[in-house]
Amino acid sequence: MRKARWAAAAAGVVLLVAGCSGAKDDKSGASRSGSSAAPAGAGGSLGAGAATKEIVEAAAAAGFTGEPSGGIPASLERCGVSWQADVKKAADPQKSYAGTLAALKKGGWKQARELKQQGSVITSLEKSGWTLRAIYRDRAESFLVISFEAVDNSAECENVFAEELAKKRS
Repeated sequence: MRKARWAAAAAGVVLLVAGCSGAKDDKSGASRSGSSAAPAGAGGSLGAGAATKEIVEAAAAAGFTGEPSGGIPASLERCGVSWQADVKKAADPQKSYAGTLAALKKGGWKQARELKQQGSVITSLEKSGWTLRAIYRDRAESFLVISFEAVDNSAECENVFAEELAKKRS
């Protein structure tokens, strides 16, 4: 199931990065290692470890605890991160989501767009060649998911995602 999830995530990144100009919207993977090294020659100077640190610190300051979500192939660890909030431990998940966004913006992330639809809010932020999607998905009172996914938009990472997608298809 995780492999299928990552194939879908890689496909989303490849299609959105290749198909969008300017502000990019994306799907991305999770980094379990927290590697801070950006790919050699990558356009994103932030790095996966730094992106993860910024997400975790902003979320913690807003009242969230959480962890990396899913398992990511080693080849994608340097190009994308994903962190999911433990919404059951947050006093007010909606307020903590808004607080996390505010902290990220204060830290230099610039809002690119926001989509509100059927109980979901997806906010795209950009910084240093990375695009972050903050996702608030409330389908029913018993099903609330809040996650923060970031991807390096560099050509090198686009190639890494395309290679991973090709592997999944064969």
